[in-house]
Amino acid sequence: MQQRTAPVSPLPLYLATAYTLLAIYASLHPFSGWHDTGASPAAFLFAAWPRYWRAFELFVNILGYLPLGFIWVPTLQPRHGKWRAVVLATLLGACLSLSLETLQNFLPTRVASNVDLACNSCGALLGALAGVRWGTTLLDGGRLHLLRMRLIGRGAMADAGLVLLGLWLLTQLNPEILLFGNGDLRSLLNEAGVLPPLPYVAEQFPWIEAGVTASNTLALGLLFGCLLRRDKYRYLLPLSLVGTALLVRSCALMLLKSSADLSWATSGSLTGLAVGLLLWFAAVHLPRRMRQALAAVSLMLATALVNLAPENPYLTAILQVWQQGHFLNFNGLTRLTSALWPFLALPWLMLLRQDKETA
Repeated sequence: MQQRTAPVSPLPLYLATAYTLLAIYASLHPFSGWHDTGASPAAFLFAAWPRYWRAFELFVNILGYLPLGFIWVPTLQPRHGKWRAVVLATLLGACLSLSLETLQNFLPTRVASNVDLACNSCGALLGALAGVRWGTTLLDGGRLHLLRMRLIGRGAMADAGLVLLGLWLLTQLNPEILLFGNGDLRSLLNEAGVLPPLPYVAEQFPWIEAGVTASNTLALGLLFGCLLRRDKYRYLLPLSLVGTALLVRSCALMLLKSSADLSWATSGSLTGLAVGLLLWFAAVHLPRRMRQALAAVSLMLATALVNLAPENPYLTAILQVWQQGHFLNFNGLTRLTSALWPFLALPWLMLLRQDKETA
C-alpha cells in the first residue's frame, strides 16, 4: 500500500518570498540618483578591509540574512532534501547579496562592500543550519505547526493572514508613525495636492492620536479574530499580539534615543489603546460576517485618520538625527511596509468573506 504523505503547507514559500522582496527593497532604498561612476562594478570584491568599522554593523548584516536562510530551508527541503536545501538556501542568500551589493555601486547613498557580502553570506549559512534544526518544527509538521493548524487551520487565506500579521509586527519598528498608525501616504498626497493634513494644534493632536490608535487596535483585534477557529483563545492571542507590538515599538524607539523606549505612551495613544480594546471586547461577540465588515470599516477609518493627522513635532525633531545614521535602509523598509499594510489587509478581509476553509 502506498503511504500517503501530508500536504506541504505553502506558508514557508510565502514567508520566504516576502522576506526576500523586503531584503531587496532594504538594500536598494531609496531607489534614486542612479548613475555610473566609471569604476568596475566588481571592484569592491577585492577592496581592502575598511579602516573604520563597528562590530554592531557586522552583527546587523549577519542578522539581516539569518531569517532568509532559515525560511528558505523548509521551503526547499520537501523537494531537495535536508542538506541540499541548506546549500541552496546559503547560495541563494550569497547570490542575492552579491547582486544587491553590485547594484549599490550605482546608488550615491549606498556603498558596495565585500565585508557586507561576507557577513550576509555567513548570516544565510547560519540561518540555513538553524532552519534544518527548527525550520520544519516552526513552519511545517512540527509542534508549533500543529498548534497553528488547531487554532487557525490550513488554506491559502490562513497562510496569507499569518504573513499579514508578521508584516504588521514589522511595521511597529517604524518610529515615524503614530502608535499602530499604518497607511501613511501623506507625502504622495501632498505632491498631488490631494487631502492635505490638518494643521498641528497642540490641544487637538491627542484626540487625533487617540482616534488613530483606537481604530487600528479595533481593526487588528477583529482581523486576528477572523483567523481563529477556537473562541477559547479569542481574547488571549490578540492581546498577546498587541503586547508584543508594544514591546517591538519600545525597542524601535530605543534606537532613536536611549530614554525614549516608552515615549509612545502618550495620553492620546493610551486613551486610544484603551478605547480600541473596549470596542474590540464588545465586538468579539458579533457574528463572524459582521466582525469582518467592522474590521474593514475600522481599517479604512484608521487609514483616513493617519493621512489627515498632522506631523508629530517630537518625532520629527529626533528623526532628523536618526535618519542620518546607518539605519536608512532599514527605515525605508519599515516605512514601505507600514504604508502598504492596510492596502494589503483590506483585500484579504474582502476575500476572506468568500473563503470556506477559514470560515
